[in-house]
Amino acid sequence: MSDNPLFSERLNRRAFLGASALGAAAMALSACTTTDVAVPPTPAPAPAPEPAFGDAATMYSARVDEGFSLPAIPVAKLDPKFVRQIVDDPTGEKPGTIVVDTSEHFLYLVRDGGKAMRYGVSLGKAGFGWTGSAVIQARKKWPVWTPPPEMIQRRPELAKYKDGMPPGPQSPLGARALYLFRDGKDTMYRLHGTPEWDSIGKNASSGCVRFMNQDIIDLYSRVNGVAQVYVRPNLSAAGKIMAVSSRTAEPIDAGVPRDAEILK
Repeated sequence: MSDNPLFSERLNRRAFLGASALGAAAMALSACTTTDVAVPPTPAPAPAPEPAFGDAATMYSARVDEGFSLPAIPVAKLDPKFVRQIVDDPTGEKPGTIVVDTSEHFLYLVRDGGKAMRYGVSLGKAGFGWTGSAVIQARKKWPVWTPPPEMIQRRPELAKYKDGMPPGPQSPLGARALYLFRDGKDTMYRLHGTPEWDSIGKNASSGCVRFMNQDIIDLYSRVNGVAQVYVRPNLSAAGKIMAVSSRTAEPIDAGVPRDAEILK
């Protein structure tokens, strides 16, 4: 080796730089090395929230529907519990099922995720109540109302409508009608709209289940196939047993219109 001090200094400097580079490389490699440190799993995303509704004034505002003008519902005069809303499902039925609680004047449309859409309704007045089960097998927008003969006999002033009352905001069937069947036969009972919004929460109908027109439009849009319907005196286990078929209600019309949509 050379005794040149300058040469020795250069060798020592190169050795130092080489060692430094190796050390840096080792540190970089160690940083990329996998370890056995446990990493907590990524939590599952939260379920999507229920779709938001507008406020009651928006839901029950005036509108034009299928060419007919619907007036606004004076929501300030409504009991808030009868405003359409999503609630925890109290029925225990499968999604798509409709349950009417006659003691509370509520109708529930069961949804996924343990929820239900709840509507305030009007039910049969004294002597015209009914309970039991059926299916929705037909539906109609803005149906013509034809009072049945027994209704005309009881109320002769309705004779002028024996061939049908044209659809419109004042029609007793309102903006929509859903027709209930049992064993393939029309039961003559309906879920339908009414211009008498102030009857909601009361026993005022001839046995059918009546809705504010804005609500029956909403329910109609959600029932696109045959749907099971239960009408019960309450939602308890005993209420299910008590809801045997009872036919004391008077039909509101003369039958399913020929142009009604038959559901499958």
